[in-house]
Amino acid sequence: MKNYRSYKGNVGKIAPNQLNRDFSAKKMNQKWVTDVTEFHLFGEKRYLSPVLDLCNSEIIAYTVMKRPVYKLVGDMLEQAIERLQPGDQVILHSDQGWQYQMKQYQKTLEQHQIT
Repeated sequence: MKNYRSYKGNVGKIAPNQLNRDFSAKKMNQKWVTDVTEFHLFGEKRYLSPVLDLCNSEIIAYTVMKRPVYKLVGDMLEQAIERLQPGDQVILHSDQGWQYQMKQYQKTLEQHQIT
């Protein structure tokens, strides 16, 4: 069985690595991390897309779907954005897989001043 890999090369904008392996945060909504994970449930594949806040390791948003489509990360991002407070300046770190390079994803980040 082949493991899921979201990386398909450059299909859009690649963001610089803002975290530089500093996976700690002093306050909520300062640093978030995300990835897409494939798992099996009752013999069927599922894809999980969570957002973890590095301040307290809380999963602040997630989606689960049968296929690794853009909606998986798009819906997750919208959920996470609902947690933002005025003045929050969050860094969202990912593996730069194809979903995170999509114009729609990048536009949403820009609209909410997420780095």
